[in-house]
Amino acid sequence: MAFISLRAWKARSAEQAALAARLKAEVAAALGLDAADALTINAIACPDPGCPDIETVVLVMRAGEPTRAFRIRRPMEAVEAADIAQVVVEERERRAAGTA
Repeated sequence: MAFISLRAWKARSAEQAALAARLKAEVAAALGLDAADALTINAIACPDPGCPDIETVVLVMRAGEPTRAFRIRRPMEAVEAADIAQVVVEERERRAAGTA
């Protein structure tokens, strides 16, 4: 069992928080969210076969609409512009269809 120092853990935590904040700003801008809307981006374990160990989940919460969840099957470090563009496409399709 490997041990991680508190300093290393804090540094990793700060890196993840900064990465999540950067992705959140990029996705919010791409979706055209405003102050009444909310967005979260988290890395979670993915139990599905063929999925990476960690995936990125984007929750879009527009005022007056149901929350929509989008899965990017990559860890946050590997999310690319094409992944964000796909979230935008899927979110537009769901809004047009009126589904969560």
